Amino acid sequence: MGNLLVLSFIYLIGISLLLIFNELTYRRLSPTGEVTRKFAHFSSVLATVPFPYIFPSHWYVLVLALLFAIVLFITQHSKLLESIHDIERKSVGSYLLPIAIYVTFLFADLQENKFIYILPMLILAVCDPMAAILGINIKTYNGRIKIFGKKLKKTWLGSGSFLLSSFVISIIALYFHRGVFDFKAFWLAMLLSVVTMVAELISWRGSDNLSIPLSAATILIIFL
Repeated sequence: MGNLLVLSFIYLIGISLLLIFNELTYRRLSPTGEVTRKFAHFSSVLATVPFPYIFPSHWYVLVLALLFAIVLFITQHSKLLESIHDIERKSVGSYLLPIAIYVTFLFADLQENKFIYILPMLILAVCDPMAAILGINIKTYNGRIKIFGKKLKKTWLGSGSFLLSSFVISIIALYFHRGVFDFKAFWLAMLLSVVTMVAELISWRGSDNLSIPLSAATILIIFL
């Protein structure tokens, strides 16, 4: 119990330092809020990947998630952490992120399978920021996607990079988890990449922070 409390405290300090570094970078170098927001997303989600090996119960993760959500609420309404909150679009993604981390961990805990948490978090940490940064910053040959005549906010390059990176991460992770590269590894990785890409494509106001890991976890629970 004592060791777990110490580890929880260390995680809080570590993520706090990441956010402080991100904020200082934002104020000194003046990158756009979207860039620093995505860096914070990448680093903080990646830092949670070892959670199943550290915390034996989802209750620890729930406490951390609640604390993180409280910090986000306070900083948004006190004009702190502009490196995360300074974006033009409306988004609830910051608040959905701790929910996604906890719920995905809970799914994995109930299934007694750490991999159901780890792979969705890897996809969320890497693929989502990659798609956003490429989609926003590269304009040449990168039009917005149209579905049934309706133009979405997502771009071809952003969604394409999400699909490819999600497939690569999934197939490598499945190989290490299952210890074999076979046809199941291929089609399951493809299914994961397509489903999570669609979840990102149709999400609204940052809800992909929740839809991406939950859709990936659902696929793993059904087909793994």
